[in-house]
Parts: sequence; C-alpha cells; structure tokens
Amino acid sequence: MENKSHAFWAGLFTVALLAAIAVAAFLFNVDRSVRVPYDLIARTNVTGLYTDAAVRYRGLDVGKVQSIKFDRDHPGQILIRILVDTHAPITRSTFGSLGFQGVTGIAFIQLDDNGRDPSPLPSSVKDVAQLPMRPGLLDQLQQRGDILLRKLEKVTDDVDNLLSPEMVAQLHGTAASIQKAADGVATLTQQFAPAAGKLPGTIDQLNRTLASTNQLITSLNRVDGPFETNLNKVGTAAQQAGDALTQMNGSVQELSSRIGYDTLPRVNSLAEDVRSAARSVDRAADTFSTNPSGLLFGGSPRAAPGPGEAGFTWPAGHAAAPAAAAAK
Repeated sequence: MENKSHAFWAGLFTVALLAAIAVAAFLFNVDRSVRVPYDLIARTNVTGLYTDAAVRYRGLDVGKVQSIKFDRDHPGQILIRILVDTHAPITRSTFGSLGFQGVTGIAFIQLDDNGRDPSPLPSSVKDVAQLPMRPGLLDQLQQRGDILLRKLEKVTDDVDNLLSPEMVAQLHGTAASIQKAADGVATLTQQFAPAAGKLPGTIDQLNRTLASTNQLITSLNRVDGPFETNLNKVGTAAQQAGDALTQMNGSVQELSSRIGYDTLPRVNSLAEDVRSAARSVDRAADTFSTNPSGLLFGGSPRAAPGPGEAGFTWPAGHAAAPAAAAAK
C-alpha cells in the first residue's frame, strides 16, 4: 500500500507540474499588445506569405498577418488583413510590399512611407482602412523579365559581332600597332637615358645660375650697391651738366646784351663814318672829274649861286616857268 501511495503522489505531482508548465507557456505566449487592423490590396503574387507572418515597418516588427483571402468584389485582387501596433506611424502615404527572409522563401510584409501625406490613417475593426500593396523585387524582376531577356540577347549579339573574324583581325592589327608603339617608347627611353644622366648636372648648373641671378638682383637692390652708385653718379653728372648749361646760357645772354648795347652802337657809328668817308671820296672824285686842273694848280671852281642868292639866273629852259606863274 505504501508503494502505491508514493506512486499516486508522484503521478499527481507530475501532472500538476505539466499543467503549470502549460499554463505558464500559454501566459507567456499570449499577445497582449493592442493592434489595429489594416487591409493590404495586392494585385501581384504573394508567394511565400502565410498567416501569422511578420509585419515590419522599415525593418521593425510592428504586427503580423491575420488572414489572406481573395477579394470577392474585385476578381484577381487579394486582401491581406494585417494587425499593426497602435504606436506604428501609419499615414495616408504608407504602402506595403513583399519581402523575403534570406533564401528560405518565407515572405513577410514590409511597410514603408514616401512622406507625401503625413496625416495619420485611422482604422478600426468596423471600418478597416486600406493600404496599397506595391510589387516587390521579385515581382519587378518578373515584370521586367522580357525586357531584360531582350537586352541580354542584344548583348549576346554584340559579343558575337565583336568576336567575328573581321573584328578579331582588327584587334590583332590594333595589338600589333600597340606593340610597335611600345617598342618606339622603349627605343626613345634608351635614347633619352644619356640626356637623363646629364639632367642632374644641368639642374645643378641652373641652380647656380639662379643663385647668381638672385645675388645680382640683391646687389642691385642694395642702397650702397653698384647700380645705385652708378645711378647717383649719372644723376650728379646730369646735374653738373645742367649747371654748366645754365652758366652757358647766362654767358650767352650776357654776350648778347653786350653785343646789343655796346658793340652794335659802335658798329653803327663806324658804318656812319664809312658812309661819310665814302661821300667825301665821292665829292673828291666828282671835283676831280669836273675840274682836274684844280688838282694840279690848286683852287676850286666857285659854286654857282642858288635861288635867292646874288647873281642867280634861271636857266634858259626854266625862264618861261616863273613868267607864266606871275601872269596867272
């Protein structure tokens, strides 16, 4: 009886412990967060999406998928009911897309917002708000698959044309030309090597020349340098020349004054004396031509009396003129 009693109590304790574990697990797994329902309108494939899948807002878990069903009012349209936490910033510009977790193929709802209308979008169980469902990456790839295939075919054709015999021949010719250019560069490098060897000496000589030039410029810029000294000498010589010209100008002016006030009057007097002497010589020549005997025997003929003098008589040609004047 004692063994049966111990077995009974042990079984009862085990059952109670299992019940406690089940109740604790239930209590810990119960989602007590308050969530708001939203309907996502999907017109694309929802492959990999299941009930209770995660709903994320820009990567953060904000809810889960409640149900997935067809829209009876719009054939081909799928309604995805999601439950979102009240603290999630759902606005009128919020939209959903289908995301995938790695390479497992399990999908989840990714919510995002473009910020065009930041006003909140209210929703409730009686009036469920609707959000647009945009195509995901795989849907976009499927929609653009034909375009990508056509572009891939075009690229393949271009590659085939590039690898045609004509293009291969052109590539060989281009490679040969490049090789010739490389050989020419190598030859030029070899020819340039001696000049490159002389380049350091040339640079040193150029540095010395620049140093000498700098020293010359420095000496020219000094106040006591040869350039300033020569300029001062030139200025002094120019000043002395100016003084000499000033003295010469004064001498010329003095000489001109002396010529004007002293020499010219004397020259005029000498000229007057010369004119008087010439007149005397002229009278003597006239006397000699008139009375040459007077020069030998002396004496000079008496001058004829003039008008109004005693013994004056009018010439024969002029005798009638006074008589006519008296008659009038």
